[in-house]
Amino acid sequence: MRRFSDFDFGVSWVMALFHQDWMYKGPTAADLVAKHLAAEADGEVLAVRRDARTLLDNLPSETLEVLWRAGAEYIPGFVGTTGSEWTRTVVGLCDAQLSARPDVRPLMGADTEDGLAHRDAVVAEIERVEFLPAEVREALVDCACHCTPDLALRILVRAVWNTPRQSLSADQYARLEAIGAALHYGEYVVDAVKFMVDQD
Repeated sequence: MRRFSDFDFGVSWVMALFHQDWMYKGPTAADLVAKHLAAEADGEVLAVRRDARTLLDNLPSETLEVLWRAGAEYIPGFVGTTGSEWTRTVVGLCDAQLSARPDVRPLMGADTEDGLAHRDAVVAEIERVEFLPAEVREALVDCACHCTPDLALRILVRAVWNTPRQSLSADQYARLEAIGAALHYGEYVVDAVKFMVDQD
């Protein structure tokens, strides 16, 4: 089974849009996301919506803010809005895109994998990444336990990527890669942090 993309997807894909130069691609965070969603196939929009809806339904606003900050290299502060409001905005942007498209087919097969069978393994890997702040690890564990381990793992990869002065052991990376393979990730999802593997 293969997913619709070999690359990152869903909310973690949205987080990756917020790099240091994102302001040159859209005047507001919502404009940036809307622009990229408009250019994507149905599968990506559906995956973003599913992730965002799962987060919104299962985690408090403060935890959402921690996850968005950890997963995005640079995201505007939550001034004048909350984690829940921003996540709800993302859902609304997806709904607007989907309503304008005829014959949207639901996610199927590997794209519906939630990783529940791998929850303990995902939580263990989150807890082993000790260079992430405790509040980030706690938020990721909450995501794994109350949303889906699949989503938590993808956000973990984003959070690790956003701390490039740190490193992963070869064993850590191998375990992440194995879980990613079990979740039918494409080759470029976990591979995004391969450059951080300690070569000593």
